[in-house]
Amino acid sequence: MQTVVGLMSGTSMDGIDAALVRTDGETRVEGLDFLTLPYSDGFRGRLRGCLGGRGDVADVERDLTEEHARAVRLLLDKAGVDRDGVDLIGFHGHTILHAPEQRRTWQIGDAALLARLTGIGVVADFRTADVASGGQGAPLVPLFHQALAEGLPRPLAVLNLGGVGNVTWIGRDGDDVVACDTGPANAMVDDWVLARTGARFDENGALAARGRVDEGALAALLANPYFDRPAPKSLDRDAFDAAPVQGLSAEDGAATLTAFAAAAVARVVPHLPEPPVRWIVSGGGRHNGTLMRMLRERLGVPVDNADGLGWNGDALEAEAFAYLAVRSRKGLPLSLPTTTGVPEPVTGGRFHPAA
Repeated sequence: MQTVVGLMSGTSMDGIDAALVRTDGETRVEGLDFLTLPYSDGFRGRLRGCLGGRGDVADVERDLTEEHARAVRLLLDKAGVDRDGVDLIGFHGHTILHAPEQRRTWQIGDAALLARLTGIGVVADFRTADVASGGQGAPLVPLFHQALAEGLPRPLAVLNLGGVGNVTWIGRDGDDVVACDTGPANAMVDDWVLARTGARFDENGALAARGRVDEGALAALLANPYFDRPAPKSLDRDAFDAAPVQGLSAEDGAATLTAFAAAAVARVVPHLPEPPVRWIVSGGGRHNGTLMRMLRERLGVPVDNADGLGWNGDALEAEAFAYLAVRSRKGLPLSLPTTTGVPEPVTGGRFHPAA
């Protein structure tokens, strides 16, 4: 068992999730502590300006890395753990471009600098090997979900609702795993709410709850051919155009985009080997009561908050990259043909030793 810090900012504009984990990178995972370090409004705007590979990426990358180092220090202080007691950091970085059809994926973050600033070895660049092998490069959390869900009734779906949604389907025997991105989760709603109200997100889905779903706009959004493609498949944060909702009120637009996130999840079910008997939801979207209600209505089976299982639903993605860092160092696969579409199981990640 190794003690590892996992760092995740992913596609979210909220901040950095930092988790302290003990894991063997195979079947055992124990969450020890967790914190979120929010971005300042000014940095969030600069980071948003880099999406698609635009803007002053080098300066933003340096500042992003320094913020991740600060998150590590704060987490270890909170947990009462000295840096000498940490074996490794799993550093995802922030995705500013994801185009696997072009064999491109770009997560900014300077892993060598992070290793120098923290004095801890860092594994980063988790997605490149998968994409270079012909995979989607996402989602990479399914093997972690599989380890975490050992012993639960199956077939089971673990759904993460971050900027983009992703699902891990685990079959009856626990060995079969299928995964894909479902579609937008929080990203389109967050962008809409920011543009219309100045708020960073729709807290508890309150704005959407006051609105009415525009069925025509929803149908236009769901007409995207992505939803007809089988799993595995993945998305960029900005893969969908919000044009169908542009004429709507703030409330109706939020309601329609929230319904879109839920409907996108339901559209995955026909592509799974068997319908799940239960969905377990992690990520920031599980705090949105309107989205969770819409998911329950569309899926028709229990849809439960991950926290009810004793998991930390805010920490799971950060914990996953701690787990994957250990797998990387052991040369174990991070992705499978059924999770990202690679021709054969692929390991990945690059190690940067401490100074």
